[in-house]
Amino acid sequence: MTRASEVELKLRLPRAALAALRRHPALRAAVRGRARRESLAATYYDTPDLALARRGIALRVRRERGRWVQALKAGGAAAGGLAERSEDEWSLGRGTRRPSPDLSLLATTPVGRAAARAVRRVAPGPVFVTTIERTSLPLAFGDGTTAVAAIDVGRVRAASGRRASAAICELELELREGDVARLFELALALCADLPLAVEPRSKAQRGYALAATAPDGPRHAQAPEYARDADAGAAIAAILVSALAQVEGNAGGAATSDDPEWVHQLRVGLRRLRAALGLARALVDADALRAIVDEARRIADALGRARDLDVFADETLPPLAAAAGASADAVAALAAEVRRHRVQARAEVRAVLRSAPFQRLLLNVGALAASLAARPGAAAVRSFAQDALRRRHKQLLRAGEALDGGTPEERHRVRIAAKKLRYAAEFLATPFPSRRAEAYRSALAGVQEVLGRINDAATATAIAADVSGKGTPGAALVAGWAAAHAAGEEREMRRAWQRFRAAKPFWKDTGGR
Repeated sequence: MTRASEVELKLRLPRAALAALRRHPALRAAVRGRARRESLAATYYDTPDLALARRGIALRVRRERGRWVQALKAGGAAAGGLAERSEDEWSLGRGTRRPSPDLSLLATTPVGRAAARAVRRVAPGPVFVTTIERTSLPLAFGDGTTAVAAIDVGRVRAASGRRASAAICELELELREGDVARLFELALALCADLPLAVEPRSKAQRGYALAATAPDGPRHAQAPEYARDADAGAAIAAILVSALAQVEGNAGGAATSDDPEWVHQLRVGLRRLRAALGLARALVDADALRAIVDEARRIADALGRARDLDVFADETLPPLAAAAGASADAVAALAAEVRRHRVQARAEVRAVLRSAPFQRLLLNVGALAASLAARPGAAAVRSFAQDALRRRHKQLLRAGEALDGGTPEERHRVRIAAKKLRYAAEFLATPFPSRRAEAYRSALAGVQEVLGRINDAATATAIAADVSGKGTPGAALVAGWAAAHAAGEEREMRRAWQRFRAAKPFWKDTGGR
């Protein structure tokens, strides 16, 4: 048996770009040695209910240079294309006939207990197969870092009666020894000239997607995972990875599906990412971070119009249409204009997600997360969190003084301050008692939600005027509805603000103010 920790950065590309990839100066400058070509045919195994996949485990048998090799992989959520997974391999001998996996070997691995539970009652069978032509190039960099560039071309096919299959054309940069930053630098140089895209899915994940009876839905936010006694660098790295995973997990659906929830969750991921980058300012050079922050803001702004139109069409127009009465024609004309603008906005979203700046953002954030995770000597996350949360809490209290009788701009600033504090409170809750943290976040969420509804009403007025023209019957109808809607939220806004002011900051050791 051999055991390794696999660290690799994965990018996909169209087959038409393969020749340009092989000729690219950045890749050629790093190559040290001759290319090796091989054919790889692998079968992945799981139970009918995909029990191994649900535990984050992939079991395969692959033919490599005339021999059969069983492998078990586990762990390693990708961020910015970078994934780290454990990999155990065993030789199953030679021959032309593919052997079944030897389940007795699983117990010797770090995830052996979980794997054994998964296959205890039902033996795993073939789920999908991959056939790959791989070209491997040894790489070396000036600081002594070594890696392998593997160019994989082939297909993944469901092993059942279904005829589902998908093409594979990707570049894997696998670290052998040294600094993972060199992989990101090479990837960024290649992306500047070639139509490469970050690929957050492993081949196993792509195969499971083909085998699944129902497609995956939009990816929602998940809490970052780090130890209560972690240092701030490791914690912020985990927070960045969590936010980036939500962005990457929704980009594909937002680029191909008309379901507005994909764009919504992608925007949530971008907001969380921007909040995480704000926390990282205390740990990294401001000039180096500024370009990443600016890129994240530009991309989020580019997606904003599509989301605003989705909310207007799906949440604002239906009640207006139901109560329109004599104004039904005006509402119908407005709805038709909104549909036209939605199509255009969705096309703009897809263009952004295909763009080099979006791929550059994913890679730069992935590189930042990797750098922070490897950086020693940062302060403990608990003290870092106390400073960050105290500062944002005070900022919100100051901004909130303008709530009563405040202008729309002043209330918008309160909403933004509440949003920044809420994300920070979610990210940095790990070192503190969960019940206290949840009570505080609940009170804070109430403020953010009511201010969000007020903001949605103002946005609806602007959208109606934009798509149908100021002074039109439809725009006037929406403006009247929005004014009444916002006025009805005034009392709830004051109650929510009082509940928040009464909530105890969970990061204080004494619990007092």
